Amino acid sequence: MNRVFSGVQPTGNIHLGNYLGALRQFVELQNDNDCFYCIVDEHAITVPQDPKELKKSILDVAALYLAIGLDPKKSTVFVQSQVPGHAELGWILNCVSVTGELYRMTQFKSKSKGQESVGTGLLTYPVLMAADILLYDTNIVPVGNDQKQHIELTRDLAIRVNHKYGEKTFVVPEGRFMKSAARVMALDDPTQKMSKSAQNVHSRISLLDDDNKIKKSIMKATTDSDGEVRYDVENKPGVSNLLSIMSALTDRPIEQLEKDYEGHGYGDFKKDLVAITIDALRPIKENFNEIRYSQDLIDALTAGAERANEISLATLKRVRDAFGMGI
Repeated sequence: MNRVFSGVQPTGNIHLGNYLGALRQFVELQNDNDCFYCIVDEHAITVPQDPKELKKSILDVAALYLAIGLDPKKSTVFVQSQVPGHAELGWILNCVSVTGELYRMTQFKSKSKGQESVGTGLLTYPVLMAADILLYDTNIVPVGNDQKQHIELTRDLAIRVNHKYGEKTFVVPEGRFMKSAARVMALDDPTQKMSKSAQNVHSRISLLDDDNKIKKSIMKATTDSDGEVRYDVENKPGVSNLLSIMSALTDRPIEQLEKDYEGHGYGDFKKDLVAITIDALRPIKENFNEIRYSQDLIDALTAGAERANEISLATLKRVRDAFGMGI
């Protein structure tokens, strides 16, 4: 059975892009794989956080994990900071990484652009991400397409260590990327990725948004002036983005949707997408409200951390031995 690992930062409400780009894969994979799904709170503190809000967000994301369909009996669900092995292996991998490859990371260049100085964690967090993955002998990493560069770094570090310290030190993982709606774009600016940090709340749809907010965001979404529902990312990025979302939520090919809306304007198309999105998110919101303040959530995270610690300790012993560390 393959081992699967992935994680989500507890920084604000998970949005539709996160769900379609990665989280929906989590549920699909848990039936036939040994899955580890983490709330990566150590990654969250690479930028300043309000401690009370961070604690709340950790439990919010954990509850959403279960609300979308993750089963703690099938998947190991836990909080990153409850497993000390992440930080230890992160330090070891920092010592085999080089600054040049970290400075070349696209997300670092984007987040540090225009700043004279940034926190060290912002530079080195891809190494911690590699540690997250390698700590569990992971075979498959389900993530959004924007994480491809980070998966490649993880593979490079694993291969580098294996070459120097022994071929069995690390399992070299593979990324698993969604083809449909793998990169959901902002509703107000379809040239930018949907983001929970964007100032305009109508740029995104969050999984816990109420129906009125969902409707308003979709109806305000950027399109174009020709009124034709057609997929053309270069010339019609807004409409193409909405078609991708509808296709992902309905499992209908984009080509079929184009035929369905032939001769229809954007008004009909957007109204249908509103109804589809509301219907898709309704059960998630209902499940979240049942789970969020339950003892079952705490029990699931406690049991998950226990299993994650057990697996990670075995990996760390192997890595320490390979590096000649300890006694």
